[in-house]
Amino acid sequence: MYQNLLIMLLLLSAAVGAVAVARRLRAPAMLAYLMVGIVLGPHGLHMITESSTVDAFAEFGVVFLMFSIGLEFSLSSLNRMRKAVFGYGTAQVLLTTLGTGLVTFYGYDQGWRTGVAVGLAVAMSSTAIVAKMLSERFELQSRSGRQTMGVLLFQDLALVPCLLLFPALAQPDEDLMRPLLMALLQAGAVLVILVAVGQKLMARLYDAVAHHKSEELFVLATLWIVVGLAYATGQAGLSLALGAFVGGMLISETVYRHQVEADIRPFRDILLGLFFVTVGMMLDLGYVLSNLDGLLLALLLLVAGKGIVVLLVVMAGRTPFDVALRTAGQLAQAGEFGLVLIEFAHQLKLVGDDVFQVTIAAMLFSMFLAPTLIERAANLGKRMARGDWAHRTRVIQSVTAEAEELSGHVVLCGFGRSGRRIASFLDDEGISYMALEVDPQRVKDAGGRVVFGNADRAEVLRAAGIERARAVVVTYPDVHSALRILRRVRDLRPDLPVVVRAPDEADVAKLKAAGATEVVSDIHEGSLMLAAETLAQLGVPIERAIAQVKAVRAERYGSLREFYRNDKRQHVRPDNR
Repeated sequence: MYQNLLIMLLLLSAAVGAVAVARRLRAPAMLAYLMVGIVLGPHGLHMITESSTVDAFAEFGVVFLMFSIGLEFSLSSLNRMRKAVFGYGTAQVLLTTLGTGLVTFYGYDQGWRTGVAVGLAVAMSSTAIVAKMLSERFELQSRSGRQTMGVLLFQDLALVPCLLLFPALAQPDEDLMRPLLMALLQAGAVLVILVAVGQKLMARLYDAVAHHKSEELFVLATLWIVVGLAYATGQAGLSLALGAFVGGMLISETVYRHQVEADIRPFRDILLGLFFVTVGMMLDLGYVLSNLDGLLLALLLLVAGKGIVVLLVVMAGRTPFDVALRTAGQLAQAGEFGLVLIEFAHQLKLVGDDVFQVTIAAMLFSMFLAPTLIERAANLGKRMARGDWAHRTRVIQSVTAEAEELSGHVVLCGFGRSGRRIASFLDDEGISYMALEVDPQRVKDAGGRVVFGNADRAEVLRAAGIERARAVVVTYPDVHSALRILRRVRDLRPDLPVVVRAPDEADVAKLKAAGATEVVSDIHEGSLMLAAETLAQLGVPIERAIAQVKAVRAERYGSLREFYRNDKRQHVRPDNR
């Protein structure tokens, strides 16, 4: 008992330290858990050994992960992204599996079953790493971001049939088709029963639980559903994760989806972290160091081969080369589901120890390299886009044509929700503007004075008539893009007023130092109105609440300071008479 507590204490201590370092370095927590397993495991410092209890908890980490994926699964999202999901996603997984299988068969002298297992594992990319980086870079809604997320969604869905396929592949040659057909029939029957019954009962069950207004009961009911459905599919000879996925999918159709997701996240993250620790424990550093040449070759084949496959698949869909290159860089690494599959294949003896060690090491190193790959691919794609002279000339000509008659106008950089609101205010005041937007759909929907063009290029700003403009407004939520635009504007017009939007208060000083005349922080303004509304709801006179907001704004915004102070004196004077 005390030995188990000591191991748990050691594991938690290492996890806390490693995750804290990962957050400091802005790296995914998953990599921290992997490092804990590598360093403390049986092939590292021998401080933690594998046990059936740890393995059971780790398996439930995968169960909760699949439950979370089921919560995010919806037919509407699939319909919107069907080309990326079923077109690019299907082609990428099949071609990567085929290519990896051929390399495994001919290059490593392994059987075709091993090739299929390794190929499917390698075909998966890291949703955790890629989604985090795209979110931080504000690229989730970019063309490459949408393509990448569509492929990742297909990979998430492909995990379920892979978990059914692997046990069938582990059967002897003469029995292959029979267990595969039986697995498919069992899966079909179980899914039909669960979906048919679950759709009718799930909403009613949560309605009854929510009626008691007990958070404890709500969480218990969710855990009961996850464990119960996992047990049901396990008893039917299927994977535990399949039942959890179905449960999440059924709950996603109810109004309780977001509450369930919030309640389940702590269990998922902790147990999934334990799973990644056990994966790290499997990596034999001694074997890796003694076979470093083979590992580097496997890593090169994985990253380069997978990147080329994604590049060709996406370009076949008439995607510009620079966008396809960014998509390839975002998907060239292995992923957490790949680790699940390769470990499952190793348990089923589909993959031998040597192949397992080389494969899992190459997958882990590719995940460590993923942030660098994504960054480099994005930078290279931008340089190539800037070098596309024909496209560059067309953009400048279109911007020039729209702006040639404008003078004393405002140049709007970005035409999202903030840009549209500013444009409507300018229209009300009879002030002309020219909006530059890099999203073709927004340009198409808006028309008129909204043209396609990247505002961080000097020639585009000149074409927009910046020499004749009265002001520039930057509405991008991406601070890095705003800084680039500021540098270009200050090079061309040092005297021009530039108002910049900042998503976070921490970015204000940085933007002002770069030359912004004024910076409006989303968080700052939102907190002011939230405070005013709170005071009003507490019975504080609305005039006094608004006066406090004005006092804060008077200290913050230099151009409006005198107005707010005069306005405050006008409100104070009647009370003093």
